[in-house]
Amino acid sequence: MRGYYATTALAMLLGCAAMTASAKDQARPVPAAEAAADDWAAKTEAQMTDDERFSLLHGFMPIPIGPYADPEWQAKWPKDVIPGAGYVAGVPRLGIPSQRATDASLGVTNPFGIRKGDSATALPAGLALGASFNPDLAFAGAEAVASEARAKGFNVLLGGGMNLIRDPRNGRNFEYISEDPLLSGVMGGAAVRGAQSAGVVSTVKHFSLNSNETNRHTWNAEIDDAAHRESDLLAFQIAIERGHPGSVMCAYNLVNGQKACGNDHLLNTVLKKDWRYKGWVMSDWGAVSGADFAIKGLDQQAGEQLDKQVWFDAPLKAKLADGSLTRDRLSDMVRRILRSMKANGLVDAGPAPAVDMAAHAAVARRIAEQGIVLLKNDGGALPLAANVGSVAVIGRNAHVGVLSGGGSSQGLPPRGWAASVPVGGGDGSIGAWRIERWFAGAPLAALREALPKAHVGFDPGLYPQDAAALAARSDVAIVFVSKYEAEGFDSPDLSLPGNQDAIVEATVAANPNTIVVLETGNPVAMPWLDKVKAVVAAWYPGQEGAAAIADVLTGKVNPSGRLPVSFPASTDTLPRPAIPGYGTPENTHVTATMNEGSDVGYRWNARTGVKALFPFGHGLSYTRFATDGLRTDGATASFTVRNGGERAGATVAQLYLVARGGKPMQRLVGFQRVELAPGAERTIRLTIDPRLLADWNGTGWTIAKGDYRFALGEDAETLQAPVSVSLKERIWQD
Repeated sequence: MRGYYATTALAMLLGCAAMTASAKDQARPVPAAEAAADDWAAKTEAQMTDDERFSLLHGFMPIPIGPYADPEWQAKWPKDVIPGAGYVAGVPRLGIPSQRATDASLGVTNPFGIRKGDSATALPAGLALGASFNPDLAFAGAEAVASEARAKGFNVLLGGGMNLIRDPRNGRNFEYISEDPLLSGVMGGAAVRGAQSAGVVSTVKHFSLNSNETNRHTWNAEIDDAAHRESDLLAFQIAIERGHPGSVMCAYNLVNGQKACGNDHLLNTVLKKDWRYKGWVMSDWGAVSGADFAIKGLDQQAGEQLDKQVWFDAPLKAKLADGSLTRDRLSDMVRRILRSMKANGLVDAGPAPAVDMAAHAAVARRIAEQGIVLLKNDGGALPLAANVGSVAVIGRNAHVGVLSGGGSSQGLPPRGWAASVPVGGGDGSIGAWRIERWFAGAPLAALREALPKAHVGFDPGLYPQDAAALAARSDVAIVFVSKYEAEGFDSPDLSLPGNQDAIVEATVAANPNTIVVLETGNPVAMPWLDKVKAVVAAWYPGQEGAAAIADVLTGKVNPSGRLPVSFPASTDTLPRPAIPGYGTPENTHVTATMNEGSDVGYRWNARTGVKALFPFGHGLSYTRFATDGLRTDGATASFTVRNGGERAGATVAQLYLVARGGKPMQRLVGFQRVELAPGAERTIRLTIDPRLLADWNGTGWTIAKGDYRFALGEDAETLQAPVSVSLKERIWQD
């Protein structure tokens, strides 16, 4: 989601895969409880009146602002409404509870502070989670968020952002996981399982190709079906297989000329027929433009007042009356909703368990720690020496807090926002809602605590001369740079805003021992990269981010994050060097051809022979790892990982398909995060999802007969000698 705040802000005039051995991460069979849920749903739906059936098919957004602030309208709210993202009435006589939804991509949100004094754990960006390559951590983070949501009275979690990062300028990338379908699918599936383990329904979203925010309601993504199946759809498919989400949220954009929420091919053919998905499809808020979307696969309209009329009530009843909506389809819509509610514990739910906020803060800190990526470390500049005498901390708001991304995922952590800076956005519908939020917990204070014997000075980074003066009289300079990203907006390029590059240049000219910390929601350009000693990607690190950054810089934590997205050398190397339609008026119709097809990110670089500034999978450590001994038959693989350094640490073992039938290509086919003590080694065994070796043939998958070459990689561009396997032809359907 979610654009519903877009409208409300305007109204207010406010400014099968390969993976870890963890049982939590393994694809699970459909349990008996789900079969029982199907049976309950069928029997319950059979007892419903048509008015009761239709009542489950649409819901409103209970936020009393703008045109919906009318006290008479609010007075009609059912007593169990909780102000938040959405509400769908239940049917008490049949034991069907209401659905109470909250945005929760990175924590339970409190839009516009509508629930006075209500805060929640604010997790790091989805990219930080992706950088951990740790499905158990995805499970734990989602479980924490869901348990808080349930304690607040919500039972539907609008999390599960799964879109592949096709454009590193997309303003919403920070919510998502990666550019790779396997990594996104595995991590997304683990997150869904974690959320639903707490007794709520989780979504996966935004289905599909919500790859840019520019004109997102009128953006038409054109892609070949095979390329779609082998990339974004495969990520969703893996997550659905592994997580069994109760609901799938469709997207705002168009796919091959049809709105995603009224796309018969996506919803009826791919999701429900081919994948045999049993849950329900809910709309994004403001994404429905006709009652016929129900016939095309949409089961529930959410945030109906943003669609200007209740398409899934009176207009849909008219379609039932004239026969264009069949009674079987109406029953199917209702049963899908009921079975997911029953399967995930919403029916007859008991009291919510107590919430351990300290434990959840610890989860947020672990995600930040494991998601921080050490991009560069010349001469062992990091970790900082224990006896360092003086440190210059430079950068906007490093004395205040850490930056977070904007939009419907924006959280309000227990310690609150340390700063709020209106950014604005021109004439767009959510421009005035574009506000930088800095979470309390300052890197400056964290570093002073971590380095009690050092003099830690500060400069806000307003003027290059002042930054240089402080750097010149310090042993080490640490420059914090940031770039704000938000839902509804893309960046035109990869540059850092303001004069931050000039601040870095002046600092490193005054002190060659300069370290740069990135607080960004996307890759960025680094024109000063060759001059600085070290670069750390902290993403948007969440409420515990300052402490996590300090721990990595001082060596208390050995960095283990690996890039879930390639850092391009230049926008000229991207499939679309300029964002189609960028700068046009909102809701301009734009067609974007996905000419990269299934070769997203590092796959595109491999196909075109382009080298990234930093490739997918890249990340450094304070110790040394070696990986060797690859053996594979194309279905499984084994190899050894050893820690040859003097520190305990973790690495991410990565296995790539690098050629097929004599043709170079690249696909990540296996990964595992491995923690090792100094001198220790471990044998890793992975299972390779055959779809990663195959092509979509129109009705199923084909592995062609021939030679397949696999290689271990430190990252997508640093690969070992390949191992060849001869495979027989194999053809199968999903």
